[in-house]
Amino acid sequence: MTRVVVAGAGIGGLTLGIALARAGVTVDLHERADELREVGAAVALSANGSRHLHRLGVGESLDAVSTQPTELIYRDGRTGARIAAHTGGASYRARYGAPYWGVHRVDLQQTLANAFVAAAGAEHLHLGSTVTGVDAERGALLLADGSEAVGDVVVGADGVHSLLRDTVTGPGTGPTYTGTSGFRGLVPIEALPSLPDPHAIQFWAGPGAHLLHYALGRDDDTVNFLAVLCGPESWQGAQREAPAGELLEGFAGWHPAVREMLAAVPQSPRWPLLAQEPLTHWTRGRLALLGDACHAMLPHHGQGANQAIEDAVALARLITEHDPATALAAYPRERRARTRAIAASAWDTGTLLHLDDDHPRIAERDKRFAGYLPDHAWVHDHDAATTPLRSSIA
Repeated sequence: MTRVVVAGAGIGGLTLGIALARAGVTVDLHERADELREVGAAVALSANGSRHLHRLGVGESLDAVSTQPTELIYRDGRTGARIAAHTGGASYRARYGAPYWGVHRVDLQQTLANAFVAAAGAEHLHLGSTVTGVDAERGALLLADGSEAVGDVVVGADGVHSLLRDTVTGPGTGPTYTGTSGFRGLVPIEALPSLPDPHAIQFWAGPGAHLLHYALGRDDDTVNFLAVLCGPESWQGAQREAPAGELLEGFAGWHPAVREMLAAVPQSPRWPLLAQEPLTHWTRGRLALLGDACHAMLPHHGQGANQAIEDAVALARLITEHDPATALAAYPRERRARTRAIAASAWDTGTLLHLDDDHPRIAERDKRFAGYLPDHAWVHDHDAATTPLRSSIA
């Protein structure tokens, strides 16, 4: 019987664990944190991710703790004028066959963890288990306590700063700084009297910056925002504290609803937006990479978590249908082109969101925003459990 060991119990690792355990595969997750706690504020899950969570038995639980946005709206950041809008809620769910959710990350992770424990048993979730290395040929995770976790397949679902990635790709092949950085916040809707359409996903676009926000939570009473600025030119290390008022200064002259939102909560640390150059190799020996470990992308399509879920579902299907060597050979062939296409589209969207008013691409920007959902149906329609990749990108 195939045995799988996974480094990381984030969204991708937990989804993979649930899918494998429900198919009768023995799977162990090793997570360095002592408890599964909130990392980041919120997650947006589109139909290409949420459909799989419904199939894995957690859809009803996530429906209860998530918000389904009423619309997707693009606005001019200074005037507030609507550039384009697309219907959400029940209309989106009917069109794409699954919901669009805004959910607290901790609610999502706890729901997935509970489902994994129910499917696999609590003894297969190893918290406080730090991975220090991997032997890809033997299929062994090397652990900080000196022991090993051995499997027929080893999966690196250990995030954007993956330890296991270098074993597959060689050193120096991790994600790089994109020249943009962000601030996050969670704001009670009652603190936003100037905000139009508070239960919609909204992008406010303007020169050198943009604001994304959406409602989330059990009572639809909180707005999660990501405010993105161009610069600084270079970045070393992780997030850092920014001088007081730096965020508001970056949005000087913007619509009152934007500045009201940014001023409603204490300024967060500023953190770099990273992206991964496309990797030629996702596997080596018995080791495979998953999610941000192999295709970290800009967040401008909200696809980071969704692509990790897709990876997990596709890899679980291949492992249950084939011997490990065949599964690992097929996995990147199924997933590589799609994740590259989504990452490239997210990069271009980031450029469009930051155009100056007199930029020659403004008309193209407005046309692209007006056609966003129909033009990106290939993202939302995709079913990683059944859809051959060659037919999923038109």
